Amino acid sequence: MSKIRKVLKNLDAPYIQTLKAVIETQSKATLAFWAIGYAEHVILPLWGKNYPHDKRPEAALEAARKWLLGEIKFPEAKPAILTCHAAAREAEGNPVPQAAARAIGHCAATIHSARHCIGLAYYGALAVAYSEVGTDAPWEEIEEVAARECGRMEVALRAVAVQNEPNPAQFKWR
Repeated sequence: MSKIRKVLKNLDAPYIQTLKAVIETQSKATLAFWAIGYAEHVILPLWGKNYPHDKRPEAALEAARKWLLGEIKFPEAKPAILTCHAAAREAEGNPVPQAAARAIGHCAATIHSARHCIGLAYYGALAVAYSEVGTDAPWEEIEEVAARECGRMEVALRAVAVQNEPNPAQFKWR
């Protein structure tokens, strides 16, 4: 039985490094567009399977999208993002939706700081992996599924990436 992890921890893994390399070439707006869209289509359903009536993660993505469209300012979006993170904390003991809500919160928070978009990989890929193989699978199997999901994330980012982006976001990875 694998120990249930709440985040991918191997930050030097090739699948994380190649994704980061593409992330570093893009603007905050492009990264937010990518992260929000990916979370809506792939990660949000993992939350909804477990908490169909709890719309906090969906509201965070909607608020972030409104920010992207210039309909609201960040201070108006921030409460929805914070309540998404609260939803994740409240899902303690339920690894798939907890990781999904954490990923969604980070994706939405990309509108504040571009580096939050990596939360899609750290948490979202883990949510997908746990959903596909379960939390009892050996860690190597879980990580293999997470690596494939990070690869799909990278493909999705490359599909919306701006070639020779003149204003890439600046990163200080921790």
